[in-house]
Amino acid sequence: MIYEWRIYEVMPGKMSMLNNVFEKLLVKLFKKHGIRVIGFWQTVIGTGSRLYYLVSFENLAGRDKAWNSFYSDPEFIKGWANAAREGPLVAKVINTILQPTQYSPMK
Repeated sequence: MIYEWRIYEVMPGKMSMLNNVFEKLLVKLFKKHGIRVIGFWQTVIGTGSRLYYLVSFENLAGRDKAWNSFYSDPEFIKGWANAAREGPLVAKVINTILQPTQYSPMK
């Protein structure tokens, strides 16, 4: 099992819209394409306006297949373009692939 930790640096004033896009569209599409969501978080105290989320995959090949399928889905393409029609929602995306240690309770 591998995990992907993603951080979205959100454009000023766009957090509400980004949360709405995730809630109404992206979570459903993640499930459709085999992207298993562990959780979502947003900055309350700390650096900048950020959305964090953790997803899991069986392996790197499964991750690549899931994201490729997701990004080519016409529903994603249309929905994301519609959400960003008044300007980008995200300034920067940072992602890290993690593998549990032998002693991690989460495998």
